Amino acid sequence: MMTHDMTPHTPDQRPLIWPDSILDLQDALSDLQYEQPLYIVGGAVRDAFFHKPIKDLDLATAGNAIRTARKMANHLDCDVFVLDDERDVARLLLHYDGDQLVIDIAHFRGDDLLSDLLGRDFTVNALAVDLSSDLSQMIDPLNSEADLKVKVLRRCTETSLADDPLRALRAVRQSVQLKYRIEPDTLIDIKAVIPRIVESSAERVRDEFFTLLNLQKVASACRVSYALGMLQVILPHLEGLNEQELSPPHIYNGWKHTLEAVEKMTMLLTAISYKRTDNTAANFDLGMVAMQFDRFRSQLNQHLGKEWVNGRTHYSLMILAALTHTVDYVGGNSTDLAETIANDLRLSNPEKKHLVGVLAHYHEAHVLDYMDKLAMHRFWYTLDDIGIDAILMGMADYLATVGNELKQDDWLIMVERAVVLFDVYFNQYDTVVSPATITDGNDIMQALDIKGGRIIGDLLTHIREAQVLGDVTNRDEAIESARQYLTAHT
Repeated sequence: MMTHDMTPHTPDQRPLIWPDSILDLQDALSDLQYEQPLYIVGGAVRDAFFHKPIKDLDLATAGNAIRTARKMANHLDCDVFVLDDERDVARLLLHYDGDQLVIDIAHFRGDDLLSDLLGRDFTVNALAVDLSSDLSQMIDPLNSEADLKVKVLRRCTETSLADDPLRALRAVRQSVQLKYRIEPDTLIDIKAVIPRIVESSAERVRDEFFTLLNLQKVASACRVSYALGMLQVILPHLEGLNEQELSPPHIYNGWKHTLEAVEKMTMLLTAISYKRTDNTAANFDLGMVAMQFDRFRSQLNQHLGKEWVNGRTHYSLMILAALTHTVDYVGGNSTDLAETIANDLRLSNPEKKHLVGVLAHYHEAHVLDYMDKLAMHRFWYTLDDIGIDAILMGMADYLATVGNELKQDDWLIMVERAVVLFDVYFNQYDTVVSPATITDGNDIMQALDIKGGRIIGDLLTHIREAQVLGDVTNRDEAIESARQYLTAHT
C-alpha cells in the first residue's frame, strides 16, 4: 500500500516565492483565531513554485468554511459571498494595491487534508501550504514536484477522471495553458470518459468550456479537444465537419476553416487589445487592423472587455461565435441552430441574443455598402453593439476563407468598410444610428386621423429613416412625410 508523506518541506528544486499580497494577507490574519488550520491549495502553490503572479487563492479547511470566510471578511473589511451552501464554499473579494485578490474557501473534500489532495484532479494541483505557518514549506503527498519539474499532467488517482468526467476538458485546458504534456495513462482515462462529459450538468459543462474558450491559445485547445472527440460532444454540429469540403474561395474543409477562424479571431482581438506587441501587428493583415482601428481602440476595448453572467468573458463568447459560425454549412436554419447551441450551453438570454445576432449578420458585414448612409443605419439600428462583433466575425471568416491567398486590396477595402462603420457607431450614433424621436404613434394617429396597427410601425420607421437622410428635422415635417408615405402606400 502506497504511503503519502504529509510532512511540510522545502521544495528540492526551487523555493516557493509568494507575492506581497499573500505575505500581507498572512500578516493581516496572524491574530485571527480559526476553528481549524487554513491551507493554501492547488494552483496558487504551483504558481508560487514557478514564481508567477497570483490573482486567485484557494483555501481549504476542516472547519466550517463559510463561517470562517465571514470571520475573515469582517477582519479584513472586504466582501464575502456564499458560492455553495451545500458544499460549504465561500468567496472573498479583497482589494490590494489597485488589484483584486479572489479568495475561495472550501471545506475539505473528505475527512482530512490528505483526502482533499487525493480528491483533486491532477498532481500539479495537489499541493498545500499552511497559511498560518512557514509559507516556504510545501506539503506534497503525491510527489507533485517531480511532475512540475518535467511539466507533466498526471491524474491524482486511477479514478480521478471517472469520478468527474469534466476533468477531461480541464486536462486539455491546463495542458495548453501550462504547456504540459499529458501523461499516457491519464490520456487513456481522458479518452474513456469523454462520452460521459454530458452526464454533468449543462451549467458545469458550460462553465468549464467557457474557461477553456478564454485561453489566449484557444485554437490549440480546440485542435486537441477536436482530435480527442471531446469538442464534438459539447458542440455536436462539429461532428463530421472535417470531411466537408467547402466551395471556393474557401481553401480549407469545414473543420480546418472553423479552426482557422478561431485563430484569426484570436489574432484580431489581440491586435485591438492593449496586450498587443510589435510582433502582433508584424503581418500586413493585422498591421492594418492595429493602425486603422487605433482611433477606436478605447471604445472597442470597453465593449470587448465586458463580462456576462457569472464572470463569463466577452472574449469567450467571441471565440464561441467563431467555433459555431459554420452552422451555415451543416444544413438547416442557422438561426435555429445557433439558438439550439445557446440553449444547450445554458447561456443567458442576452448572451443568446448576441451569439445569434453575430451568426445571422456577419455575412452582411462582409459586403455592406459603407457609402450608403441608410444601409449603415439599418445595420446598426437592428444590431446595436452586436454589430461590432458581426464586423469582427466577418473579418475573421474572410481571413480564414482566403488563408495565405489574401489579396491586399480586398483586405484594405474590408478594413476601410469597418472603419467607416465604427465611425458611424461611435461618433454619429445620435444622427445616423438612432436619431432622437420627434413624434410617436399616438401623435401620428391623431394628426392623420388613423387607427393603430402595423402601419404605425411602418410610419415611425419611415420617419426615422427620413431623419437619418436629413429629409425630416422636426415634428411638422415628420407628420407631413408620414402623410405622403400613407398616401403612396394606401
